[in-house]
Amino acid sequence: MGWRNVIITQHAKLTYSMNMLIVQTKDGINQIPIEDINLVLISTSQAVITSALISKLAKNQCKVIFVDDKYQPVTETVNYYPGARDIKKLKMQFEWNERRKENLWTKIVAAKLKNQISVLKNYRIDETEVEQELYKLEVNDLSNREAAAARKYFMKLFGKDFIRRNSGVINAALDYGYSILLSSFDREIAMNGYLTYLGIHHHSVENQFNLACDLMEPFRSIVDYWVKAHENITSFTPDIKYGLVELLSLQIKFNGRNTILTNAISVYVRNCLRYLSGETDGIRIEMSLCNEVPNDAINDNV
Repeated sequence: MGWRNVIITQHAKLTYSMNMLIVQTKDGINQIPIEDINLVLISTSQAVITSALISKLAKNQCKVIFVDDKYQPVTETVNYYPGARDIKKLKMQFEWNERRKENLWTKIVAAKLKNQISVLKNYRIDETEVEQELYKLEVNDLSNREAAAARKYFMKLFGKDFIRRNSGVINAALDYGYSILLSSFDREIAMNGYLTYLGIHHHSVENQFNLACDLMEPFRSIVDYWVKAHENITSFTPDIKYGLVELLSLQIKFNGRNTILTNAISVYVRNCLRYLSGETDGIRIEMSLCNEVPNDAINDNV
C-alpha cells in the first residue's frame, strides 16, 4: 500500500512509464513511483490521464478521484475485486447475521457520538446535549439518536444558524473531506474481497457504497475537527483541499496504538468485516483525536 497522496491542481498530462507516474505541466515534469502512491486526486477539469496509467494505479490498489466543475469530488475509480475476491466471502456477506449487524451498528453510532463529544470538548464547547443522546442509544439505534445528536452537534460546533445541507464554504469543506474518507473505506472493503453495495444500515439502491458509508461514521469527526479549526475561511481554496487530503496522514491513537489515519482505517475495516463474518466474537472501536492537526503530512501537490 502506498503512502503518498498526489493532488493535481493545474493543466497537466498524466502518463505511465517504467513504474512511474509522469506528470507534465507548464512548470516541468515530475516522476513519482507508482508503488508509493496511495491516492491521486484530479482537482481540476484541465488534466488528461492515460488509460495505461489508470490501469497501473488500479493494479496497485490506488484510488483516482475526479472533481466536477464546482471542484467537489464527483467520481472515483472502483476496481474489480482481485485475488481477494472469494465467492464464499460474498455468499457470507449476503448472509451476515442480523444480530451481529445490529451490534456493530450500535457500536459504530456510539463511537461516532463519543468522537463528536470529544471534538466539542477539544474546542471547549458544551457537549451535554450530545452526551444525552449517547445515553439514550439503544441496540441498532432504533430511535435514531445518531440523527438527533448530529443536529445538535453541528449547531454547537458551527453556530446555531448552521444548517448542514446549506451551500457555503464550511459545508463544501465538510463534503470534500467526507468524500476523501469514503474513498479510503471503499478501497479497504474491496481489498478485503467484499461488496461495497451491501450495507448493515444504509440500504439505498442509488448508493453503491452503502457499507463504506456505514463503517466510516466514527471517522467523520476527524474532518469536523479540522474544518472547525479553519472555520473562518471565506473561500474553498486549494490549501483547504490539500489540508483535507492530508488528514489521511494524521497521527491518531486507535484502539490504544499510535498510528496514522490511513492505517487505522485498514485495521478497523478488517476488524469489522471479520466480526460480521463470524471470525471474531467482539469488536473494539476506540479513537483519540489529537489536540492539533499537523500540516506536515506527505503529499505531492502539482
